[in-house]
Amino acid sequence: MHAMLSTDPGGPDTLEWTEGPTPEPKSGEVRIAIHAAGVNFPDTLIIRDLYQIKPPRPFAPGGEVAGVVEAVGAGVDALAIGDRVLAMTGFGGFATHLCAQASACVPLPDHMPFDTAACFLFTYGTSHYALKDRGQIAPGETLLILGAAGGVGAAAIELGKAAGARVIAAVSSEDKAAFCRDLGADETLIYPREMDRAAQKTLSAEIKRLAGPDGVNVAYDAVGGAYAEPVIRSMAWGGRYLVVGFPAGIPSIPLNLALLKSCQIVGVFWGASIYRDPAAHAQNVQELFALYAKGAIAPHISARFPMQDAAQALDLVAARKAMGKIVLIVGDTA
Repeated sequence: MHAMLSTDPGGPDTLEWTEGPTPEPKSGEVRIAIHAAGVNFPDTLIIRDLYQIKPPRPFAPGGEVAGVVEAVGAGVDALAIGDRVLAMTGFGGFATHLCAQASACVPLPDHMPFDTAACFLFTYGTSHYALKDRGQIAPGETLLILGAAGGVGAAAIELGKAAGARVIAAVSSEDKAAFCRDLGADETLIYPREMDRAAQKTLSAEIKRLAGPDGVNVAYDAVGGAYAEPVIRSMAWGGRYLVVGFPAGIPSIPLNLALLKSCQIVGVFWGASIYRDPAAHAQNVQELFALYAKGAIAPHISARFPMQDAAQALDLVAARKAMGKIVLIVGDTA
């Protein structure tokens, strides 16, 4: 097997395409011959030791894969050799083979290709959990999405529209705004890449203008940093501000704003929720497959790279230049 290994903390250029022995599945595991791996923002953090999970080195990043089961460990009854699966593994996915817990694998619908599957669950799972379970979004509500052209943001646009919300997509460029409109966003706004106090006031005023007099019912913040405060200043009474990610830094928020708006600041830790409530996660996955089957959602893959070119893919994600999803390919993706 081959894998893109992180041997020392650092950026994408520190990864090495390395050959090693093909792993054998332990009890409760299956070995997956990987056909595709999704690229996500946490992959850029985990190789720098900046993520919640810090695997022992050497390790391969990549927490989202799709492929075929080619070996089954003891005690595994739900999967068999030849099954097409996607798996959420946390890390290890930028490789040709991976052993994963059978419980982390989800059988693929027959009509879903591997590249689509490898870009499906992380983004839609995060955003569905955020909007449905944490934001309790309702038809007719106004949803604001920061970082709306990224993987989870694009998923949130589609899921917000499927839930009957009015969607405002906030992004950093006109190209990204056009991408979001193509996904179905009702309104778009462009925020500056640098946010000082004057820019915060301008952003808050623009959000209020687009949201209308009642303000934003649900805010999906996948950006953080100095962008957070203007969003909370724009919240509706009883609104829900969803804490999703911090590529712009961890924000400092005056808590008096939450009091004045009587709004909630709600954490979204989808990865932990999977293990804390597996039944709810399983239900959400089936709901997402149903939405995909009827064409309401579908990953928008903007770039495909061979697995050994993972550094280029990670650079795009780290620089926030990706629109939709980026996928790494091994062999056939049908």
